[in-house]
Amino acid sequence: MTIAVNQFSLNGRNAIVTGGSRGLGRTFANALARAGADVAVTSRDEAALRDTCAEIEALGRRAVPLVLDVRDEQSIRAMADAAHAAFGQIHILVNNAGCNVRKPAVDVSWDDWNLVVDTNLRGPFFVAQAFARGMIEHRYGRIVNIGSVTSVFGYPGLGPYTASRGGIRQLTMSLASDWGPHGITVNCLAPGWFKTRQNQVMYEDPGWVDSLVDRIPLKRPGAPEDLEGAIVFLASDASAYITGQMLLVDGGISTGTMRVLPRSSH
Repeated sequence: MTIAVNQFSLNGRNAIVTGGSRGLGRTFANALARAGADVAVTSRDEAALRDTCAEIEALGRRAVPLVLDVRDEQSIRAMADAAHAAFGQIHILVNNAGCNVRKPAVDVSWDDWNLVVDTNLRGPFFVAQAFARGMIEHRYGRIVNIGSVTSVFGYPGLGPYTASRGGIRQLTMSLASDWGPHGITVNCLAPGWFKTRQNQVMYEDPGWVDSLVDRIPLKRPGAPEDLEGAIVFLASDASAYITGQMLLVDGGISTGTMRVLPRSSH
């Protein structure tokens, strides 16, 4: 069977990307717009969305900036109401907003834990819930939760973060089961090591970068454009029979690659 090119088209679709002012969220928003979608992007600071909206509009698509604090239930409800007022039906949700606190586990405070887990796990659930109601009514929806390679790997100093990203994977499966009968797919896109504002300090250490690259079969960290095809695929009808799944875009680091030295001939 030949797959029609238009299965990947997002023409006529309306999308929401949370945390769209910078980094990977900005990449996702632009990728969806290039595929044909009109896109609303969120941030706690509306002014921070100016550049992303300008990029979307330069692609000939409509851009709507929306204020959202995913840790605030009223903010979530107000954002969803504003999105529906602007677009009517919402077809696609990309749950991208997130944060991190890097500390040894013995130094993580109660507030550190709440900040990370509330932002990365509780927030995405209630954002998805806010849009699922309309998707259920229209019997169509594409929800993409953004996870991480830490959804399957543990790393030192990232206790709350890895807990939240592991939780996103499990939440994705649960919501897929809940909402599949209503024509909604729910999947998790899990990037590997991409340089973002959250982790840029790590990339300032050449030794760490060399060690990282040595463990990646494709021998380089991820670049933003490496995620564009994956997000469009999961947001489009090309993935209509895929739900509850996690797609790792990680250059192969999750294979557990490590250098094996040749055996001595002695």
